[in-house]
Amino acid sequence: MAAFESEKEEFDRDGFVIVRNLLNSEETELLAKISRTDANLAETAYGREDGKGAVVTLAVRNELKQDYYSSIAKSQRIVDRMSALLGDEVYHYHHKLILKEPRVGGAWEWHQDYGYWYNNGCLTPDMGSCLIAIDRATQENGCLQVLRGSHHIGRINHGPIGDQTGADLERVAVAVERYETVYVELEPGSAVFFHSNLLHRSDQNTSENPRWALICCYNTKKNDPYKESRHPGYSPLDTLPDDQLLKAGHHHLEQLTQQSSG
Repeated sequence: MAAFESEKEEFDRDGFVIVRNLLNSEETELLAKISRTDANLAETAYGREDGKGAVVTLAVRNELKQDYYSSIAKSQRIVDRMSALLGDEVYHYHHKLILKEPRVGGAWEWHQDYGYWYNNGCLTPDMGSCLIAIDRATQENGCLQVLRGSHHIGRINHGPIGDQTGADLERVAVAVERYETVYVELEPGSAVFFHSNLLHRSDQNTSENPRWALICCYNTKKNDPYKESRHPGYSPLDTLPDDQLLKAGHHHLEQLTQQSSG
């Protein structure tokens, strides 16, 4: 797709590309309001301890439903860009909300997403994620950190660190020396698209500000897993036109309002 040629060059070189204002202000405000009103989200979220015992809270969704999170995950602006960056048709692998609360939100250890997904029967790392900031993401509240170009290393073995799974510490130590660490600071509604082999982490949130984010994850059609796992295999993705996104958000918020008043 010609529209994303320059972004693909950056993505192939660095392993990530930042897209400012992926969601406009109204779409972003809706996402913040819905996620913080959603009782089901709060009930199904769970914690993962980092290596120091602090907890990161997240909620994972494998299925696309009639809600705003799913509408964003299948929105044309994300799916078309991810297809262009990965060079193939993509499908929804899963999406999740990361809920890093003020003063208590834990860290994510250095890892590659393909370090997990490899074990799900995905033969190649032709996979990627789009992290969308719900709150402003800064160094102070534990924004994403990436090692620029580290996806060229290839898959690193992973093992347990706390409740999480992290990349081999010996190789990470060398990678940190050889590759530039980039703090991905984002305004609400801005996003970063990144390759599944890119090494990334985040610090604990020791600030007074929350750092919530929606992460939409995709696999390529040609990389359809050879075995079943907790995440789905290939099925065609029915993309949502961008001009329908606000409508989907208002519908979801209306449903939540009715539930809370009923």
